[in-house]
Amino acid sequence: MNELERLSRIKSAQINQALGVFIFIFGIIITFAMVYTETLVQQMTDLVAGLVLITIGGGMVWKAKRTIRKFKKTNDK
Repeated sequence: MNELERLSRIKSAQINQALGVFIFIFGIIITFAMVYTETLVQQMTDLVAGLVLITIGGGMVWKAKRTIRKFKKTNDK
């Protein structure tokens, strides 16, 4: 893997990390909005949607951090 490909992967991982943080925070907001709903169905819908978004966002951040760490180590060698 040449330097250009390595830098491209790092840049892509940084973008995914930022997007993951946004989705994670949005999931927290949706979960918190559960307090302001009236019926049980609305509360469960907000809870499930919020938890799904938190899981997706957290997974994106975790994967991006792993990728960044992997390719930064390659640079140090």
